[in-house]
Amino acid sequence: MLSSIKLKFVFVYFLLVFIAMSIVGMFIVQNLEEHQIENVTNNMIYLVETLIGTSSYIADDDWIENREGIQNTILSGLVDSTEALYVIYNEEVPIIIASSTKGYEEIVGKEALHQTFIDPTIVLDAFTGNIANSIVKELNGEAVNRHLAYPVYSNVGKIKGVVYMTSNLENVYDTVEDSKSILTNATVLALIITIFLGYLIATSITVPIRDVTKKAEKMAMGDFDQYVEVKSDDEIGQLASMFNYLTLELKKTIQEMDLERSKLNTIFQYMAEGVIAINIFGSIIHVNPIAMDILDIKEEDLRNGKTIDLKSLNLNNINYGDVSSLEGTELLSLESQVYKIKYAPYKNESEVIGGLIIVLQDITQEHKLDNMRKEFVANVSHELKTPITTIKSYTETLMENDVDKELEKNFLTVINSESDRMARLVRDLLQLSNIDYQKTTWSKSEISINNMINGILEKLEFSIKEKGHKFVVDIQENIPNLIGDNDGIEQVLLNIVSNAIKYTQEGGNIQLSAYNKENDIIIKVIDDGIGIPEKDQERIFERFYRVEKGRSREMGGTGLGLSIAHEIITAHNGSIKLESDFGKGTEITIILPIV
Repeated sequence: MLSSIKLKFVFVYFLLVFIAMSIVGMFIVQNLEEHQIENVTNNMIYLVETLIGTSSYIADDDWIENREGIQNTILSGLVDSTEALYVIYNEEVPIIIASSTKGYEEIVGKEALHQTFIDPTIVLDAFTGNIANSIVKELNGEAVNRHLAYPVYSNVGKIKGVVYMTSNLENVYDTVEDSKSILTNATVLALIITIFLGYLIATSITVPIRDVTKKAEKMAMGDFDQYVEVKSDDEIGQLASMFNYLTLELKKTIQEMDLERSKLNTIFQYMAEGVIAINIFGSIIHVNPIAMDILDIKEEDLRNGKTIDLKSLNLNNINYGDVSSLEGTELLSLESQVYKIKYAPYKNESEVIGGLIIVLQDITQEHKLDNMRKEFVANVSHELKTPITTIKSYTETLMENDVDKELEKNFLTVINSESDRMARLVRDLLQLSNIDYQKTTWSKSEISINNMINGILEKLEFSIKEKGHKFVVDIQENIPNLIGDNDGIEQVLLNIVSNAIKYTQEGGNIQLSAYNKENDIIIKVIDDGIGIPEKDQERIFERFYRVEKGRSREMGGTGLGLSIAHEIITAHNGSIKLESDFGKGTEITIILPIV
């Protein structure tokens, strides 16, 4: 209805003035009416009190004997034609003994309470000692009168009667009606002025806004060379200034975006990895030459709106309703090449997912090297097992011979230590080899987390006390058991807790906690040790990878413990995560499904 801001402004302005004038008018008229009626009532009381105070007949207690004198008194011109006086004697049945009206002879002597021109309620109220009044509309409906009943006391303090008076309120209501007419005319005049002024003010506001709107419409069509004339320093002028500022900034931004788009297109076209952008329907939005070559996509396919089958890229679990499934890494083998597929969603300004960005990285050489390393581990483990056994047996024999004890002891101790180190290496290598080639048979059973952690702490009690660590254990009460290989899970926990003890300075803090979350068991080991640099954290679970190689060897590490832990946890359909702050400590979280 009111689609124009000008009409809205005029309407609201009109409505405000109309409401204000109406409220003020009602207040004035109501108060004027009440004030006028109150003045009439006060005059009536004054007249009655004057009559009572000046008339000896009324002052006398015997009204019946003095009724003629009372009648003559009230006929002496005390009231005008719009008023009437009645004197009512207090008997068992109150009677009128005097009246100021014409034809009073027919009224005098009649019962007061049965007369239509007397309000019996205020008469009865006056007989109780109250000055009572009321407004009564006559039977003809044209006249409205003020009725007053004033009690008169005898010399002994009893009410001997009531002086009853009526006064016509026609002049009062005429005055009120005149006031209403004046206020109505004033309201109409004020509303006409309001409409005129509102239109002028609205025009002064809407004209600059209309100018800005037209310029904005041209900008929406691509013409950014728009300028609005600033004519004032008020809010409208500030709007025009901000529009001009917006225009300049928008032009700069568009130029910068064009430059960035050009950079991105160059990077996109010449980067070494293949990149594909698809929408949620699988249609290709962007693709660079590398990806076109890898997936054998032609220009004609792009023009025809070719779609990509995500399963052909080994992306089998993509679900746009589940955000966690839209980001990850997969491996893809195409002919003789191996690619690492990295994918993640892209979103618009409203955080609505529009599709996927897929990056294909050629890792054929790395894959081959990884296979070679796995084969090397398998071969080396078998090659080292026999000499280690031989060295161990000779060492034990030499330690029993009767030679220079001190020298013999030193050499044999070193040989024995190295043999143990090689034995640990072989054991770790064999375990990793078995896991890689899925030769490990997991003996799964019900595992009590509480018992397992207590057993590990008993085994490491000496190491903890030796370094004076403050060890805090927090195991959730009634934590459920999980199904898994007891030895494998224990090996993982033993390795992680041992590392925390090794790499935490003397007197440091270590916290081991376990709790149930939904269908998983969460185990956390937190220490305030030396921590791991950020650059090394991504590779910490790689085989043979050490942060500080020399220090790790000094502490007896093989560089395979965390790799084995990772493989065991993965084999149990769990996950292991590491968070560390170099120089402040490390937190390792193990998540294992209960079943």
